[in-house]
Amino acid sequence: MADKITRYFKIVEDEKESVSDALAGVYRALQKKGYNPVNQIVGYILSDDPTYITSYDNARSRIAHFTRDEILEELIGSYIVQNKLDREDRS
Repeated sequence: MADKITRYFKIVEDEKESVSDALAGVYRALQKKGYNPVNQIVGYILSDDPTYITSYDNARSRIAHFTRDEILEELIGSYIVQNKLDREDRS
């Protein structure tokens, strides 16, 4: 007779990669393949055409996890913080 034991299965979700980390990886993959990373990423953002991003080192898959809005938000937010444009003191 079959055991009447309930077995439990727990799915462990992978830690989600940040937009920043994904962009850094995509940038490096594009560089390694000899592309101009800035031009290729801009082309991808403007067109949503994944062929702007190389499949080398899983770059296309990494960037595809994020919407263009999320990517732009990260890029613009980083630019603002890096250039200290978020300060209140405007003398």
